[in-house]
Amino acid sequence: MTTRFLDQYARPINYLRVSVTDRCNLRCVYCMPEKGVPLLSHTNILSYEEITRVVRVVAQLGIRKVRLTGGEPLVRDGLGDLVSMLSDIPGVDDLSMTTNGVLLARHAQDLAQRGLKRVNVSLDSLVPEKYRTITQSGKLENVWEGIAAAEKAGLTPIKINVVVLRGFNDVEVVDMARLTIDNDRHFRFIEAMPMGKHKLWTEQGYVPMAEIKARIETELGKLEGVSKDATVVGNGPARYWRLPDSRGTIGFITPISEHFCAQCNRLRLTSDGKLRPCLLSDYEVDLVPALRHERNDKYLTEVVTAAVMNKPECHQLNDDQGGTVREMVQVGG
Repeated sequence: MTTRFLDQYARPINYLRVSVTDRCNLRCVYCMPEKGVPLLSHTNILSYEEITRVVRVVAQLGIRKVRLTGGEPLVRDGLGDLVSMLSDIPGVDDLSMTTNGVLLARHAQDLAQRGLKRVNVSLDSLVPEKYRTITQSGKLENVWEGIAAAEKAGLTPIKINVVVLRGFNDVEVVDMARLTIDNDRHFRFIEAMPMGKHKLWTEQGYVPMAEIKARIETELGKLEGVSKDATVVGNGPARYWRLPDSRGTIGFITPISEHFCAQCNRLRLTSDGKLRPCLLSDYEVDLVPALRHERNDKYLTEVVTAAVMNKPECHQLNDDQGGTVREMVQVGG
């Protein structure tokens, strides 16, 4: 029988996002300050063995889905070894990764062979110059090469994540949506979230997803709902639609305009060993003492359970009390 891991509001918690590094090979303006962030030392980053231990414990509690994030997960050496370790854990039914795609072409096949199931790729512009601007260094062709390699390796369905920013890439959403008609690709448009030092910046760039949906329908036609049983829907916060007769889908993630806190099913493990029950809250519990001071799994289980029971009912962004001290790159999104 499947274990149900519930928080104090009776929400089933079955999804863990694991940040494997705070380092990234890009500097996306809504995610990382221009000069970066103070990097953690190697000794302050969880080892692959420590990450595996945490995942094994939470899988026994009821976590079924694990997603690897960063920073950029592919900049950490030996990531395939971690994928192999996690894919062998009983109870983990779905092992996936979010990446910027820059290094994906060289790693996709190996990761798939080691047990990775799917990838989400961050891609905030279809225009090479604009992509370079928002990432402060990236080459768009590298991302498309990575997506093609992931498709060939069977890391599908591939979801393409787009943080929509007014006055920058909001004018591209129709072109992105059009790419779902003839391709089995799934664009997901995401409202900008105020984190770290970017609160004012992201608030000024914020675009509600209702506006984006209306733009797409005005240009391309009425969107049709996607069945909850569809493979692409998964267990996350996106609401999926499709254009008539299209191969791909269009998803909207609305943490600000229509938050999904009542259905939130996830935890986050930062690269330095903090368990965060809510992305948009600074409340977190340090698992390092339990991992490194010879405490047994029973104690670690108690620490994790206590953290889950303190998961807030809802974020406070709409009360103008939101935002976090940590940058997005330090949390893993």
